[in-house]
Amino acid sequence: MFSHKEYAESADFIERRLNGFKPEFLLILGSGLGFLGYMAEDPIYINYREIPHFKASTAPGHAGRFVAGKLSGKNILVMQGRLHIYEGCQPEEVAFPIRVAHLLGARSMIITNACGGVNKDYSVGELILLNDIIKFSYPNPLIGPNIDEFGPRFKDMSHIFDASYLKLAKEIGSEQGLLLKEGVYFYMTGPQYETPAEIRAIRVLGGDVVGMSTAPECLAANHCGMRTLGISLVTNMAAGILDEPLTEEEVLSEAEKAKGYFSKLVLEFLRRVE
Repeated sequence: MFSHKEYAESADFIERRLNGFKPEFLLILGSGLGFLGYMAEDPIYINYREIPHFKASTAPGHAGRFVAGKLSGKNILVMQGRLHIYEGCQPEEVAFPIRVAHLLGARSMIITNACGGVNKDYSVGELILLNDIIKFSYPNPLIGPNIDEFGPRFKDMSHIFDASYLKLAKEIGSEQGLLLKEGVYFYMTGPQYETPAEIRAIRVLGGDVVGMSTAPECLAANHCGMRTLGISLVTNMAAGILDEPLTEEEVLSEAEKAKGYFSKLVLEFLRRVE
């Protein structure tokens, strides 16, 4: 378990590298979506390996660094790559960057992921705006001694995703010709893809998309009082829906195809959000 002192040491290290730059938003980019980090103006790059107490990202399509800079006029701290439980990380290690970003001044978060489509009304390539999370598995960054500086012991999770952010994203999507559906993210630890039987169970339980990230980070952000917008890119239909094997190459390929409309949505959201 990390102490508040250790979070502060990491934040102090990053703050010195930022030379007075104060992030407003934390932007977490999922598999194959790290290209937005390259669009930042006057970027400052900080590899996770350099930061005290940080773990390095090892997943395919994850650069494993922070990029600080301006996007659409907002001060952004971008995570080009995230950490996952399946990499051998503890839940508090996955949540560590979110809490550090909060100490640096970020009060809002845009979190993205590549996911499997469980809802049969979804199609590969669609962007889904997240409106809730289902997380039944044990790993949880809020377990252990509570750090009161971040939030209360028993935190309400009724509104993990900010309703006004969701409304604005839908308005922008409509203007851009994107039919943005809402959905529930179902968290599984991975690294194996889900079985067809698990996908049938997830659908019955109310999950619309499934993935191996996002939930731990969102729990930590909500605990800190951060406002969050969640966007899932459906890179494949989940096991059992199509008679095709699931591969990481498929995930990265679909993320590459989504670059144009995905970045257009996020950049316009940042331009208009207050």
